[in-house]
Amino acid sequence: MGRAGPRLRSVGRACSAAASTGMSGPGPGPGGGKLDINRAGVAELEGALSGIGRRRARGIVRKREELKGFNSLDDLLHVKGITTRILELNSQRMTCRRRPSSEEAVRVSPALLGDSKAPVPQVVAEEEDVSGPWELECAGKRNLESGLEANDSQGQEEQEPVSSTACGEPEEEEETEEEEGSCCSEEGEDGSNIYFYYTIGERWIDYLQRTEDSGFLRHVRPKMKRKSENGLDGRALSPGKKLCKGSEYSRTLGPCMPSPTTTFGDLRNAKAGQARRRRIPSVAPPPELQDWLRTFQRWSGPEKLLALDELIDRCEPSQIKYMMQVIEPQFQRDFISLLPKELALYVLSFLEPRDLLRAAQTCRYWRVLAEDNLLWREKCREEGIEEPLNLRKRRLLSPGFMYSPWKFAFMRQHKIDMNWRSGELKAPKVLKGHDDHVITCLQFCGNRIVSGSDDNTLKVWSAVTGECVQTLVGHTGGVWSSQMRDSIVISGSTDRTLKVWNADTGECVHTLYGHTSTVRCMHLHGNRVVSGSRDATLRLWDIETGQCLHVLMGHVAAVRCVQYDGHKVVSGAYDYTVKVWDPESESCTHTLQGHTNRVYSLQFDGTHIVSGSLDTSIRVWDVESGNCLHTLMGHQSLTSGMELRDNILVSGNADSTVKIWDIKTGQCLQTLQGPSKHQSAVTCLQFSSKFVVTSSDDGTVKLWDLKTGEFVRNLVALESGGSGGVVWRIRASNTKLVCAVGSRNGTEETKLLVLDFDVDLK
Repeated sequence: MGRAGPRLRSVGRACSAAASTGMSGPGPGPGGGKLDINRAGVAELEGALSGIGRRRARGIVRKREELKGFNSLDDLLHVKGITTRILELNSQRMTCRRRPSSEEAVRVSPALLGDSKAPVPQVVAEEEDVSGPWELECAGKRNLESGLEANDSQGQEEQEPVSSTACGEPEEEEETEEEEGSCCSEEGEDGSNIYFYYTIGERWIDYLQRTEDSGFLRHVRPKMKRKSENGLDGRALSPGKKLCKGSEYSRTLGPCMPSPTTTFGDLRNAKAGQARRRRIPSVAPPPELQDWLRTFQRWSGPEKLLALDELIDRCEPSQIKYMMQVIEPQFQRDFISLLPKELALYVLSFLEPRDLLRAAQTCRYWRVLAEDNLLWREKCREEGIEEPLNLRKRRLLSPGFMYSPWKFAFMRQHKIDMNWRSGELKAPKVLKGHDDHVITCLQFCGNRIVSGSDDNTLKVWSAVTGECVQTLVGHTGGVWSSQMRDSIVISGSTDRTLKVWNADTGECVHTLYGHTSTVRCMHLHGNRVVSGSRDATLRLWDIETGQCLHVLMGHVAAVRCVQYDGHKVVSGAYDYTVKVWDPESESCTHTLQGHTNRVYSLQFDGTHIVSGSLDTSIRVWDVESGNCLHTLMGHQSLTSGMELRDNILVSGNADSTVKIWDIKTGQCLQTLQGPSKHQSAVTCLQFSSKFVVTSSDDGTVKLWDLKTGEFVRNLVALESGGSGGVVWRIRASNTKLVCAVGSRNGTEETKLLVLDFDVDLK
């Protein structure tokens, strides 16, 4: 017992003196007696306790303001952690009694006189502002040493279950912690100690544990720092969870011990945390409720299931709904947080970007997952976004949190798409040039625009400032075709030559001679360009040396369109045929026959050839075999322009309609028409993964939804549209649209319009 032994004996002597002078009432009995102490006895006891010290005295005789009483046992239900089940399990060991007057607040049992079988001194303390007359009383066998430890255990470094072993004297600095709460301890009939810890000022119970012997629930309040008003983490220890060696809980409770079967009430209370369990308001419990619950508790598992099945059959729908509201939240699990990160990311990868953004608002951990860079890289690739956004500006970064560059790239593209679809149409930049001549060809790369005209010149424009940077002068005839890569521009003219230009300096690098008629079409691939002419021949050139490498002869009429992929050359001509060439051997590998009129447009992706003709049909060919795979019928006139990407073909026709095709099946997916369709021939088109942009002789540029075929809005509508105003050519990038407009009767000035749909990420 250490130093506590002599002091306990001195307390016993003091209590003996107190008993001889002023003690009355019934003696101790088997169930625990009740003793009353008059004021003289209280004075004697306080005098004896002063030998131990005032700190120790406060461990047994509490100040009046320390504890909070209860009006009834039902009031215990308002203490967080106390449930009906707990009170039921311990109902045989608790009673309530009328509180005595403040002068008789302390009763001492014969245990202080040395009777080891007598009950422990009952600690009774009051709070000055307590309105109720009732407080908790513990009945049953008690001993002096367990009673002292129950009152002093909260101030010790490690909290142990109260037992018959004497406890040491607490340190001085732990005195204040002891005064924050109170406990009532008892020893049960089976020898197991039952603890009821409650706190002052509506504080919470930390967690629960069952006793090792009898299965009764024990409330344990760990050591709390004075400065911490909220104590430890408010989460309850899961009823089925074992305490691990070395943890804070194990230091408080001792060694790990197995837990009995967990009930739904345990799960409900544990998950509720600091939230108070919901009760049925203003309904008094029926008197047979406890008997009914005890009967249910005695049944076996299958019997309980049978009883529940019968009970559900007798419930009304409103009662079943209430059960669902109570039960369902208890079995909801954040499975994403429970999964390993790799699996969680795999699950999230199936979500749409919009859903990922919503998931990021769920909790901090979900936000970390939803910001994963590789996850957003896949989403960007699905949308055709090839490069992440470079986060050069530090203000894009939140302190201590790194955002995904790929996510920012996706968000930026989304905002750009919304600007195309519904953003405010800002006044376009107007680039005036070429006087009243026709703009015959248009190229747009990066921030550089190149326009060719029948005025024999080409002009290089800045898409940012709208200024004319260079005017390329040298042709002696009108420019009818052009190609551009970086700062290199190649042009073909009615003067039967091709010229290679440096767009930065305006210098003509090479003049390519060889054709004997107008150079009507060309296609650039790498450092080589293939040109088609009205002289019915094609020529392959090296633009770095200006040398003609190969001449391809076989057509018997003007070559109108050409495509080159670095290996094969495909050409369409006014002789109704499409030819496939091997440029290295200068041989024609296939002559594709089937059209019944001039071929005006071509597309070639390395596997399929798509040709459009004045015969109103579009034909899909296999480049290896030369077989016609599909004949696409539906247009009523000349197919003037086509674009092919990933087996999706968009064709514009002089019949004022635009059609979207799947070239693998030959099916027409959408026809862009309706009340908002073009009123005249479609002159040019471009499409992306979401939109189709079309221009027409009616002076408008229209935006369509690629997937649904619905009209979105007019991007350009010339005032002179319908009276001569024409949009000849369009070229679009991700963020800009360039339109070449003019007229054939002088009603519209020749110019370029540049519309910007970019977003500002300041």
